[in-house]
Parts: sequence; C-alpha cells; structure tokens
Amino acid sequence: MTDRIRIVGVSGSLTRPSRTTALVVAVADALAKDLGADTEVIELAGIVPDLATGTSRSELGEPARRALDAVERADVVVAGSPAYRAAYTGIFKHFFDYVGQYSLVDKPVVLTATGGSDRHALLVEHQMRPLFGFFQALTLPLGIFGNENDFTDYRVTSSELDERIQLSVSRALPLITYQLRSSGRLPGAPAPDPSVIDAVSLR
Repeated sequence: MTDRIRIVGVSGSLTRPSRTTALVVAVADALAKDLGADTEVIELAGIVPDLATGTSRSELGEPARRALDAVERADVVVAGSPAYRAAYTGIFKHFFDYVGQYSLVDKPVVLTATGGSDRHALLVEHQMRPLFGFFQALTLPLGIFGNENDFTDYRVTSSELDERIQLSVSRALPLITYQLRSSGRLPGAPAPDPSVIDAVSLR
C-alpha cells in the first residue's frame, strides 16, 4: 500500500508567531483536505542556529538536516517568505541553498508570500518563481500573497485571502494529481487528460 501523501511547508519568517507561517499552514491544510495528505510545516526561525554551524550540509545541526530531508522527501511543497528588501529573506535562500540541486525536479511547489502592503506582491513572480525554476520544480500557476490586513492575531481572517487560497488550490489540484499519479504516488486511478493540465496552467 502506498503511504500517505506528504505536504511540507517552509516558512522563511524570522519571527514566531508569523503571518507567513499562518499563510503556509492555511495553504497546506487546504491542499491536505483535498488530497487526504499529512502536513508538516517547517519554521526556519526555529532552526536558524542549526543552519549556521558549517559550510556544508553535513556540518549543519541535526534539526536543519531533518528539515532539508523532509522537503526533499515531500510530495508537495508550500514555500513562503515575508518580503524583505524587495526579496525573500536571507534565511529562506540560505535554507534552499542546501537543498539538493535535483531533489525538487518536477515536485509540485505552491508559492506564497506576505508583506506590509500589496506593493510587495510581485515577490512571488519576480523572486520566488525563478528560484524554484532553477530546481526544475513544478511551480503551480497561482501564487498567493497576503498583506497585514489579511491577518488578525497571526491568523488568516480575510475572506479575500481565503478566496485566493481556495482558487489557487483548485487550480493546482489537477496538476498535483496528475504529477502524483504519474509518479505512482496515487496508484489505481487514471491520469487526467494532459489537455486539462494545459487548460489549467494557461488560465
């Protein structure tokens, strides 16, 4: 029997609690509900010391190595960072610098970001998508951005943001399902017609 689908979220925030973490959790939970998946969310704020103990992966602290392993073994990744100096945080980039170059090939990745205002929304397209393009990951069509007004007490409370999450998930699911079935992670059911994938990705 195939083990359960694994969704791993990565929050590049340096603070706890964090709006970015709240968004990553909300997206991961929405995906898990439809896929019947297990979720794990890695808060990089909690492993900063372990990411700074050496210059090679083997020299990192055990929590950092476990986090990297979890991302590489994931079936789906939800990546999130707050906007900082018009880009993702340094710790977010530092973490993914240690991910194996070919460990994310064709892996579905949902891109998320947060910022003080909607002026930072292009972080998803101009910074995050090229990063995961380097890994040859399957970055899903609609990234999700939330500003400060979308959260209350570090929880997603905006109906508009919730609608964006649901829309992104609904557009992503055909692609994720196709990829998981193609890789044998969802055996038994026929893969959808590739034209469905093309139609979704072009919307």
